[in-house]
Amino acid sequence: MKRLGTYFLQGLLLIAPLAATVYIVFLLFQLTDGLLSTYLEKYFQLSVPGLGILIIVVLLVFLGIIGETIFARPVKLLINRILNRTPILRLIYTSFKDLFSAFVGKEKKFHRPVVVLVDEQNDIWRMGFLTNDKMDEMGMEGKAAVYFPLSYNISGILYIVPAKRIKPLNISPAEAMKFILSGGVSEMDGLTDKTV
Repeated sequence: MKRLGTYFLQGLLLIAPLAATVYIVFLLFQLTDGLLSTYLEKYFQLSVPGLGILIIVVLLVFLGIIGETIFARPVKLLINRILNRTPILRLIYTSFKDLFSAFVGKEKKFHRPVVVLVDEQNDIWRMGFLTNDKMDEMGMEGKAAVYFPLSYNISGILYIVPAKRIKPLNISPAEAMKFILSGGVSEMDGLTDKTV
């Protein structure tokens, strides 16, 4: 009976991550596709699974191309000016803009994985991403900003730490994020130290 329970748990460990991944991808597909599918069915009598996602992707690529042209710059400047002058909208807009540009923009912020000595006495280190290596503007010379994502979560904590306690890691940001979000149970290839 004990062996049967062990086999059951091994089967669960084998299928659960795959099932969860497929389910989340399915929900995202359904949500994204559903944004346009009702309108496509109502006005064009089209019911093709995935067509909504394809249209959204094409529109975003098209907007990205237009956003890089000289004609879009005055419009972007005007929108930025309006949003920056409205107190509550400015806070929301700049927060989301900074967050998105940190992950996918030209100024990616989460590209320097590091480990930080957080408890010298017990030799305890924490893994995160160096987001700002100088905090002099805040009157904190010799300090740096390190973002620590939380395991099994989408939030994180920002610490201002002595720069000398930071140790860069020679791994890709994706590997570092995967390792942190999995609570340290994911395999990592090529984990070596490098100098700051």
